[in-house]
Amino acid sequence: MGEWLEATVTEKIRWNDGLFSLRFEAPLPDFKAGQFVRVGLDIEGERLARPYSLVNAPGETPHEILFNIVPEGPLSPRLARLEAGGALFVHSSVTGTMTMERTPGHRHLWLFSTGTALGPFLSMLKTDGPWQRADRIVLCHSVRRAADQVYDTVIRELLERHGKRLTFVPLVTREVVAGALHARITSALEAGDIERIAGMALRPEDAHVMLCGNSDMIESVQQWLAGRGLRRHRRREPGDVTIEKYH
Repeated sequence: MGEWLEATVTEKIRWNDGLFSLRFEAPLPDFKAGQFVRVGLDIEGERLARPYSLVNAPGETPHEILFNIVPEGPLSPRLARLEAGGALFVHSSVTGTMTMERTPGHRHLWLFSTGTALGPFLSMLKTDGPWQRADRIVLCHSVRRAADQVYDTVIRELLERHGKRLTFVPLVTREVVAGALHARITSALEAGDIERIAGMALRPEDAHVMLCGNSDMIESVQQWLAGRGLRRHRRREPGDVTIEKYH
């Protein structure tokens, strides 16, 4: 069942007015890259908590979450006001099924994310697991505006470390940004742009796909993938597509 643990904020990163990262120290148990933790605060006598994916890799400290402010929400605006030294609560039950350990064998790994859903993929890519299983990895991250592009230093370090084995495809939907596709993920797939940049085809013979982010992206990309012959992966029915919805 787990228990609530006290955590101390070590750093806050303000990417823009509505997008933040919090780094914190807490005695969390071992976890797998891609999993999430419940983060909470005591508000008006009640502990309010929401699930957030961990951006840090297992064994890497401090722990880190990436989140958007929900303006009318009771929790996220308060999390964004925390500073170094501030206190919050995290639950010891780190969980989630979107992990490399649960994916079948593959030569090519395709990671599609929107917004804050980039976080768990960075956690994975900082570990050895994906690189021991796949020859090539394609990471796609879609945001609305250039100001929502985050962790560029981490992505650059991954690209430098893994060379041609990693392809990063940024997409910005509401602005024209140099070096990024001006399209939604589904549109870019339909146009063939993502496969062109990756230099390989997305096909069921050698691919596993992970989708993490908003429901619209997941549903539309899943339909496109089904047209290519890729089906959802389930524990009792192995497939080609792993899914985690954020909202």
